Amino acid sequence: MYAIKQSRREFLLQPLAGLLVGPSFAAAGPTAVQTEAKRRIARLIEQYDGQGIHRAGAAGDQRSADWLAAEVSKLGVKPALEPFTLDRVDPLNCFVEIGGKRIEGLPLFDAAFTDANGVRGKLSVFGDETELGLIELPPNAEYGANYEAARRTSRHRALLIITKGARAGLCPINGARFKHPFGSPALQVSSEHGEWLKQQARQSAPALIVAHVKRTKTKAYNVTATIKGARPRLAPLVMMTPRSGWWHSTSERGGGLVCWLEALRALTAKRPARTAHFISSSGHELGHLGLESFIERRPELVKQARAWIHFGANIGAVGARNRLQAFDDELEAIAVGAMARAGLAVHDKAKRGVAPFGEAGNIHRGGGRYVSLLCPGAPLFHHPADRWPDAADVAAVAHYAEAFAAVASELAGG
Repeated sequence: MYAIKQSRREFLLQPLAGLLVGPSFAAAGPTAVQTEAKRRIARLIEQYDGQGIHRAGAAGDQRSADWLAAEVSKLGVKPALEPFTLDRVDPLNCFVEIGGKRIEGLPLFDAAFTDANGVRGKLSVFGDETELGLIELPPNAEYGANYEAARRTSRHRALLIITKGARAGLCPINGARFKHPFGSPALQVSSEHGEWLKQQARQSAPALIVAHVKRTKTKAYNVTATIKGARPRLAPLVMMTPRSGWWHSTSERGGGLVCWLEALRALTAKRPARTAHFISSSGHELGHLGLESFIERRPELVKQARAWIHFGANIGAVGARNRLQAFDDELEAIAVGAMARAGLAVHDKAKRGVAPFGEAGNIHRGGGRYVSLLCPGAPLFHHPADRWPDAADVAAVAHYAEAFAAVASELAGG
């Protein structure tokens, strides 16, 4: 099995065997191919990191859309920027204050908000009979069985959430119900303050929670592209990966973007039998808004496609283990075989029939076929410190990209 923890320096010095690349390097020999592939992948992730915070509809999100469209153009494929509208949440004053101590935070984006005066009351453990409730939740809480029900039935006038990631910090929870907010105002704060806040809750300390925001009508953009197949009557193939996130989200999204571009590169090297559609969506952290918009324009594509290949979170993130999510045995076998040839073991497989994590879940619920790769357990998942170069293992990303470029090539054939 390939060891995924590796520094940038070690990566740049180590040859990478068998990476699938475009035709311009096919005759240059393995050393030139490997060197070019390593430099290209490192450059892509570093550039993505440098665009700033990638929250949907923010300036960094727009920069990433323009950048990715330019990268698609370099491969000789015409990209499109498909807009969708959203009421962007712009935090103003968002904090909890207890005994003169103020802790800044970030509200839940699919909950109610407070006015500038906030909500005052006694703070106690979630579920107690107080105005304010304290609860500790992981950054992927929206997938928890009781998360939504607990919020909907809460009697607290406001919630204070300690975000509990693998590393101390403010690791926000996705706003899965962004289009239909529900529940009391909720402020998320860093786990660095967790023990002190729990102590205050045990004492039913008086507190003030403010989650004051403004809404800004704006647009965000999906980057799309199409490679026309030699046999257009065949069911098409779709490659998708999210592009937005709470912070810089470098290892969370960077590996998926590389895999997406390498699949595009592979299919431009030789015209595929099937038409291949590519979408890199914004709005991931807000209930997959971008993918929803893409599907609304093409409702038949979910079931029509031969398969959807989903490049999910944390692909090649340092400290993460992979998880394969496949619609059926055939798609799973294709992915497992390609990963094995690229020197990768499969660490975990999703149970068949269970809605998968990420955007693959949209395809599952729509009755489509999919194969999905993501890497749970990254210590910097949703963390502000998810930055280049430390968070991303570029060599591991390259191996995943090699494997799934092969998957794309096989599925795009007749």
